[in-house]
Amino acid sequence: MKAVKRCTWAGEDPLMRRYHDEQWGVPVHDDRLLFEMLTLEGAQAGLSWSTILNKRENYRKALAGFDPAKVGRFTAKDRARLLRDEGIVRNRAKVESVVKNARAFGEVQAEFGSFDRYLWAYVDGAPVDGRRGTLRDVPAKTDLAEALSKDLKRRGFNFVGPTIVYAFLQAVGVVNDHLTTCFRYRELARARGRARPGPR
Repeated sequence: MKAVKRCTWAGEDPLMRRYHDEQWGVPVHDDRLLFEMLTLEGAQAGLSWSTILNKRENYRKALAGFDPAKVGRFTAKDRARLLRDEGIVRNRAKVESVVKNARAFGEVQAEFGSFDRYLWAYVDGAPVDGRRGTLRDVPAKTDLAEALSKDLKRRGFNFVGPTIVYAFLQAVGVVNDHLTTCFRYRELARARGRARPGPR
């Protein structure tokens, strides 16, 4: 039986492989999932993705199912609770940024109708095909990430530097950065040809 070829970063860990095979790079048009991924990518700063992935369910419980409207109403008492929660990254700056970002996220939704509409306008509703042959070909950031990062910061978001933003864009399928040798690259490229654009 022919071995399945994956991006090498998926490794051997079952959770990482499932994330790679089922979610990473799939175009997301659901605002709650977009907020979730933006939050988790920010939490990853300075840590490994596997660490965050293993804490994902804990984050979901701690952050009201990643409902940005609810998180945006978190009080000082809620933030103190998060800082005591051993199931998440207990970094004060990151905890504070989650609440601040939820409020900024809501403002984007109010202005554009959805965060999805705001985000996908950067690529005219169609995923960017990275066409990366090896991990060395995958950049840490791009002009697209720089532009989005700059605007998010202007809108009051924290932990949205261009490297974090590029990881977010890869995760939610705005960019297909599966290696061209990976089975998911071909599947997502075919799906892109069949897909209808998200809300505009």
